[in-house]
Amino acid sequence: MWPFSRTPVVPVLRLSGVIAASGSPLSGNTLAMAALAGPIEKAFSASKLPSVAVIINSPGGSPVQSNLIFRRIRALAAEKKKRVYVFCEDVAASGGYYLAIAGDEIYADPSSIVGSIGVITAGFGFDHAIEKLGIERRVYTAGLSKSSLDPFLPEKPEDVERIKSLQRDIHDVFIGAVKERRAGLLKGTDAELFSGAFWSGPRALNLGLIDGVSDVRSKMRELHGDKVKLKAVPLSPPGLLGRLRSLPGSSEFGSPPAAVIDPAQVISAIEARLLWSRYGL
Repeated sequence: MWPFSRTPVVPVLRLSGVIAASGSPLSGNTLAMAALAGPIEKAFSASKLPSVAVIINSPGGSPVQSNLIFRRIRALAAEKKKRVYVFCEDVAASGGYYLAIAGDEIYADPSSIVGSIGVITAGFGFDHAIEKLGIERRVYTAGLSKSSLDPFLPEKPEDVERIKSLQRDIHDVFIGAVKERRAGLLKGTDAELFSGAFWSGPRALNLGLIDGVSDVRSKMRELHGDKVKLKAVPLSPPGLLGRLRSLPGSSEFGSPPAAVIDPAQVISAIEARLLWSRYGL
């Protein structure tokens, strides 16, 4: 808890970046439950005020990590008897909107992009390319579906149906969470709300996806007075280790230095860039 002060203090947790189980130095901020567990806990323990503010700027990513972060926020809100106020910045879409519904109230900027309640899987098919290059693909498996959706093999209808079935299951979980958290507030049809479309802040308000158009400072002053202070909860570990990790060329212990570029990190960075670019960013 921060040092005693008569000035009301609201903890602010900023969740910015692609949601993924692990990150890459090339892809910027990554949101994962393992890294966020401590900061989320601190946000709910740092002040005696009954309010916690969460700022979200995320194009989505992993549905599992989205659900884990969502559940942790809701569990601590119930345990600590706190009300969660979420503020969407540039984007709170797909998994980013999943995080947003952890809020008891959701606000956005007029130009925020909100929604995209759907599931997407994307890839490439290289089978014709390697055929033209005279390359033979050799794959050996134990299990008929082990090479499902291999980008170097021709696409199979049964593989496509399998991935679409998985997508429907994940989509149903997402829809169920939205309907539970926004019960009585949603104004659009299921076909419109859960199509994967996204909207500006005012349109999202009309559809009941958010509760108003506002920003964190204005809302917290409205709730707790003009003297309220907003205190950011740091996501990086404090002290020497945190400072070392922030230096150019530094890396996690046991991982390669930043100068060594892992192809997997490049792919991760491209995927992250594509997620942001879907929303014009």
